Amino acid sequence: MLKIAYSPIYKYELPQGHRFPMEKYELIPEQLLYEGTVSEANFFHPEALSEELILLTHEAAYWQKLLHLQLSRKEARAIGFPISQRLVHRGRHISQGTIDCAKYAMQYGIAMNVAGGTHHSFTYKGEGFCLLNDIGIAANYLLKEKLAKQILVVDLDVHQGNGTAQIFQNESRVFTFSMHGEKNYPIRKERSDLDIGLPDGTKDDYYLAQLHDTLPKLLEMVQPDFIFYLSGVDILETDKLGRLSMSLQGCKARDRFVLELCKQHHIPVAVSMGGGYSKRVAHIVEAHANTFRLAQGIFF
Repeated sequence: MLKIAYSPIYKYELPQGHRFPMEKYELIPEQLLYEGTVSEANFFHPEALSEELILLTHEAAYWQKLLHLQLSRKEARAIGFPISQRLVHRGRHISQGTIDCAKYAMQYGIAMNVAGGTHHSFTYKGEGFCLLNDIGIAANYLLKEKLAKQILVVDLDVHQGNGTAQIFQNESRVFTFSMHGEKNYPIRKERSDLDIGLPDGTKDDYYLAQLHDTLPKLLEMVQPDFIFYLSGVDILETDKLGRLSMSLQGCKARDRFVLELCKQHHIPVAVSMGGGYSKRVAHIVEAHANTFRLAQGIFF
């Protein structure tokens, strides 16, 4: 059964005019239920992540600042959200959701988090709408519990996974792969184990050729026994922040390729949704819904 992490707290109420499309977190489950791709039985509601597991990845000083809302103006501005206790609590549920997805993926082959992909969160700071790094936390959990020996992070969000790269810069058991817009945020990139920077305006054929040439070789080289896939849909031509020119069909072909490879190689995969900032929320929801539809069709 396809297990999907979702909680009503994912849809956080931001101040009017804020550009982050929080409504997508509510609309994605609604769409999947309406069309019959999934049923209520597919969803589970993660609890809040424990402090112990947060501190496996994030520095205590940073966590205390978050917990007690003591970030400086500069630190809060880098995150981009008005920081509140509810927002921090939301991050804890999202990160626990990705841990739970990892465990479900080991049972069913795949599991998915309606949110997550908070890859701009470092060990010691947050950036770019990211407070806690859900994939970083979940990967460290798997290593601690000896549930995985070699992990591959496949980050195909349009923005480089700079926080994830920093978290695992000295951890050979986690290989970080990021394919992103070279000239897009963040301006100062970290060094992933493999970075592919794409030019502005990249279209389907070039993007998919790069992915098809790279990912099978990575699977052979890294030999992962677990994959975290960040399936951001901000690669779309309609995206306000993306600067690439991928079609909806190209984005779907990307997801199909990644998920089919995981299935063919019998590698469990936990999927976090990542970014999506198209002007029409319907474009965002449709692109994300395709990822869930493919997962259902390929694995079940």
